[in-house]
Amino acid sequence: MVEGQKSEQTEDLGSHGGRASSWLAVTVMLAGTIVAGFGLTVASWTLVWIGAGVFVVGGILALVFDIFTDVVIDAPRVGMRAEDHR
Repeated sequence: MVEGQKSEQTEDLGSHGGRASSWLAVTVMLAGTIVAGFGLTVASWTLVWIGAGVFVVGGILALVFDIFTDVVIDAPRVGMRAEDHR
């Protein structure tokens, strides 16, 4: 196979990496969780609510970016037996 060309077997598998916009939404939600968690440990309700707000913004971004369309469902694998999974 020539370098840079896809074989027939790997051509339609897709990518599980996701788009950059999806990663941005998830990162915003993660940052909100971290800020809220830190606010809980230092007993600062202001930080907890700021973190919760950031998380909600990340959730809205996730809906706008439609991150669930990043899911790739693989085709069934043919010829594999239960013994192959051990």
